[in-house]
Amino acid sequence: MIVVNVKENESIDKALKRFKKKFEKTGVLRELRERTFFTKPSVKRRHEVIKAEYIQHLRERENN
Repeated sequence: MIVVNVKENESIDKALKRFKKKFEKTGVLRELRERTFFTKPSVKRRHEVIKAEYIQHLRERENN
């Protein structure tokens, strides 16, 4: 459970912004979206490999 203590004279907007940051860090929404449909482990692994290759390509491009 996420707890956000509201300080004295703090606007609701700032407290809400801190709550949203904490909520996003937990990764609840990301996990919920992943669980909406089943992905086979082989497909998931393939996507991880493709993403890793893409990131490596970008880093190599950055160094040159």
